[in-house]
Amino acid sequence: MPTTRPASPGPTTRDRLLALGSLPAAAAVLTGTNALYLLLVVFGNVTDFATNQQFVQHVLAMDTTFQDRNLMWRSVTSPGLQNAAYVAIIAWEALSALVLTAGTSAWWLRPELARRLSSLGLLLMLLLFGAGFIGIGGEWFAMWQSKTWNGLDAAIRNVILSGLALVVVNLPHRTHTPSE
Repeated sequence: MPTTRPASPGPTTRDRLLALGSLPAAAAVLTGTNALYLLLVVFGNVTDFATNQQFVQHVLAMDTTFQDRNLMWRSVTSPGLQNAAYVAIIAWEALSALVLTAGTSAWWLRPELARRLSSLGLLLMLLLFGAGFIGIGGEWFAMWQSKTWNGLDAAIRNVILSGLALVVVNLPHRTHTPSE
């Protein structure tokens, strides 16, 4: 004689609270933290365009570095190219922010999509701050030599935050099941 199990009453309040401490919840919070940060950066860069525009101009012009003639050939002094680089940075930040925002939202509804969106957004951040600011700005344009226009500390913080989030997002996790 087949036996039937009664239908599960659904998750309890305790189960819902425990789910807030789960790995997917941590991934969502870390993704959301990065999204919020980038949204605020984009907002600041758009509403106060000139402040960071000066930063980009000075880094690319290499005008506050040691002025080593063996390196100065790398400098970009054309205002048009400097502004194009700055607008490209803002666009990259905006794209990253949008992907991370979508990833944050998806964690509650579609975790596998969320993992891919979050990973993409975090990789975009790592490319911008790791390859762009640390690699290109820091080394190619010798930003590390400038006492005034050196963004390496901020870039490293962003690489650490986005890298940590990328690891958590991609840790294997199992779906929470209600306690019995």
